[in-house]
This record gives sequence, C-alpha cells and structure tokens, in this order.
Amino acid sequence: MRDKNGKCNRIGVLEQTFAPTPIYQLSEEYSDNEIYIKRDDLIPFSFGGNKARKAAQFYKEIMEQQPDVIMTYGSNSSNHCRIIANMAASMGLPCHIISPDERVEGKNGRDLCNSILVRQFGATVETCPVTEVADTIETRKKEYLGRGMQPYFIMGGGHGNAGTQAYVNTYAEILQQEEQMRLHFDRIVHASGTGTTQAGLICGKLLQKGHIPVTGISIARSNPRGRGVVRESIRDYLGDRFEALYSEKELEFTDAYICGGYGKYVAEISQMIDHVMQTEGIPMDTTYVGKAFWGMIRMLEEQKIHGQKILFIHTGGTPLFFDRI
Repeated sequence: MRDKNGKCNRIGVLEQTFAPTPIYQLSEEYSDNEIYIKRDDLIPFSFGGNKARKAAQFYKEIMEQQPDVIMTYGSNSSNHCRIIANMAASMGLPCHIISPDERVEGKNGRDLCNSILVRQFGATVETCPVTEVADTIETRKKEYLGRGMQPYFIMGGGHGNAGTQAYVNTYAEILQQEEQMRLHFDRIVHASGTGTTQAGLICGKLLQKGHIPVTGISIARSNPRGRGVVRESIRDYLGDRFEALYSEKELEFTDAYICGGYGKYVAEISQMIDHVMQTEGIPMDTTYVGKAFWGMIRMLEEQKIHGQKILFIHTGGTPLFFDRI
C-alpha cells in the first residue's frame, strides 16, 4: 500500500519475523544415515523457499530506501522472479523483469506455473538476447532515473550480500533448533545454484563458530566456476574478515550430480521425486531440490558415509513440482 505521499506503508508477511521453519526426520529407506529435512518451502510467503528468505532481506532495504520501481533479472519461469514480482505487487510497486529471450514450456506446451504467476502479479517482463542483458539493465535504470524515478535492482537469484545474510541467519536458526531438539547434525546439504544460499550458511558457520559443515550439491555450475562463485560471495560478505576466517576446507561443493545442466530431465530424479511425495507428502522439483536430494543420497552411498545425522534443506520451488504433472 502507498500513502498519499507515495510512500510504502504496508506491514506484510515479509516484514514480520518468520518462525523457524520445521525440521522433520524422513523414513529410513533412503539411506543408512538419519535424514532430516528443514522445510524452508513452508515459509509463509509465495510458496516459500530460499528466495522468500532472501526477499525478506530485500524488503527491509526497500522499506528504507522507498524506491519507485523494483527491477530484477532472470527467467520469468524462475522461483526468484515469481517471488520478487509477488513482493512488488504486495507493496504496490511496479516490477520490471529483464529476462533472457527464451521460451520454456511445460508438458503439452503449457505455460509454466511461475510464468503464469509472474503475469498475475502484474510484472513487466522485457526479453532480450542473453548477450544484451547487462546493457539492457543499465539502459532501463537510466531511463527510470531520467523520468525522476528511483529503481531498486535485485541481482538474478537474489545474489548479493542481502541474500547471503538470509542464510547467515538460517545457520543460527539451525543451531538453535539442534539445541531444542537435542540433536547433533553431522552435515547440512542443500541445492547450490547462484551461490548465496551456500555462502550464507558457510559465513554463518564461520561467524558463529558452528560445528556443522555445509555441502552444496550443484544443480548446474561445474567446477572451478561453481566453487569460485560461492567463494566470491563469501569474500564479498566477510570483507576484511575473509582472510582471517575462511579456509578452502569450509567450501564443500560438488558438481558430480548436475546431470547435463540446469533443468535437464533425468528419469531417475523424477522417480525419486514421485517416491518422496508418495511416502513423505513432500513436493520437490527436478531443477533444484529433487536433483539435490537425489544427488545427496548418491553422494552418501558413493562416499560410504554411514550412521550420520544429515540435515537436508528444502529450498522451495513448489510451483515447479506441478509443471511435471
């Protein structure tokens, strides 16, 4: 909502403190380790997930800066763009998405769920060749400024220190839940995409002297680039503290389960997703969470890891589950 002076004065879900997302133990059939899952997909905004956690951090900055338009980059079928478009709509702000010129459809040529939601939220989606994205973003920023408007730009995937901060906070949340549940997790595992989720968890471990190592299962990027992107996010966030706190052993990142790259269909992963839904009632998707969960189970087997308590973070993407049906 905007007041008579055009300022946002709405108190919404993103301005409130999220209760810790629940942790459940899964069935014993996946591994001879104890597998627990942290349900960040149950965050109460726009189907939840790590992008909703990050959006809550951007929300704070937006309320302070009071911009006139929110801009971001990404596919209009992405979880990130869906949540940013939803956040802008909830604040009464226009949303301008710069998207690579592509057409992605679900089964039978249907639009993907996130694309439909982005349109319903009233976002403007501007497509351009991927090679022209950076120039297009800068051109549109200048145009808004020339019209006397103040744009607020969010990098693709929620990349940046605000996104990292969201998962610094999450690591602290996990430590508190460990104490409350009288558990001791041996490892945190999650889908690693743009890098800020893993960077935040690692920074949280370093800053809070935590004991739980963090393993990122890459969903697209191969080494050394994938690892380097996470490292740079850690460096950006820690700043002058990087050299004193960071060591390479902290960054556990594997590209062994990317299965051909971003969004590629793999029958075995799809079967795992169906099985988890049938036995646990938990939706996953083939691009992020389902791929990482499948990769984690294979990793535990291949590395002969046994008898540990593993915490897998469900980072959201529920609408993508329905694109499979």
